[in-house]
Amino acid sequence: MRVSSDSDRQSTDLQRDALLAAGVDARHLFEDHASGAKDDRAGLARALEFVRPGDVLVVWKLDRLGRSLSHLLALVTSLKDKRVAFRSLTENLDTTTPSGEFLFQVFGALAQYERALIQERVVAGLAAARKRGRIGGRPQAITGEKLDAIIAALDGGMSKAAVCRNFGVKRTTLIETLARVGWTGSRGASSR
Repeated sequence: MRVSSDSDRQSTDLQRDALLAAGVDARHLFEDHASGAKDDRAGLARALEFVRPGDVLVVWKLDRLGRSLSHLLALVTSLKDKRVAFRSLTENLDTTTPSGEFLFQVFGALAQYERALIQERVVAGLAAARKRGRIGGRPQAITGEKLDAIIAALDGGMSKAAVCRNFGVKRTTLIETLARVGWTGSRGASSR
């Protein structure tokens, strides 16, 4: 059982009543007062530790167990690996039946399709951005006049540690930037 917050307005009573009416032993009810988006749900963790091969994990409604289709599928797959069945009362899903098992296979295919569509959109979006001159990732920390001044200081004999202090840059950023522009450590060797 899960409600999204500890608020007095939200109660697990409806879920509890439905689970008890379905034959779930009151000693085997696990409760969370947290968002479904949280991974660290103590009640769910206890329920997953409690179940044994041959058991059936029963929930009142699918959204009480998983925050998304992919999360729900991962949980049900984990249960299946433990030889534990899954049942949702509201949606009338039951993996102990052929139709329930088939429906979860369809859910799995839909989740895989959704992941592929997301990946396709990301790739297309990055390509469109590149076409418009936008390169993905974080903006470069050292560019333009600052980079020219840093290279001049290094070419003039200043140590990298001193450059980092004087220009307020991290050593790793400096090293990566120098590698990107092809600076090799001597005047005139830079590809800039």
